[in-house]
Amino acid sequence: MAGYFELVDAPDGGYRVRLIDGSGNLMAISVTFPTKRAAAAGVARAREIAGTGLIRDLSASQESAPLKQPPVRQHTTSPKNIGVLGAGRPAGVIGHKRARTHL
Repeated sequence: MAGYFELVDAPDGGYRVRLIDGSGNLMAISVTFPTKRAAAAGVARAREIAGTGLIRDLSASQESAPLKQPPVRQHTTSPKNIGVLGAGRPAGVIGHKRARTHL
């Protein structure tokens, strides 16, 4: 089973997000977010960072060899449209024409 995010109440108000691994162990806990919507946005940002972020070794220990980044997997085929609304199109694009916005 893959890991998951848990939305929990923060002790001093607001919400926190906990990252739980597939075995049920706590991996990380977030800062306090003022709303559930902000916490969900924090999860989206964490997913982005986790997929592309590098490791910065700021530890004092110099005992081990420097960390090497794992290779980035390249997709060999383009993802298929599986019927998700708007999949494969930039926001605001309908067909081949850009949607107009009114101020």
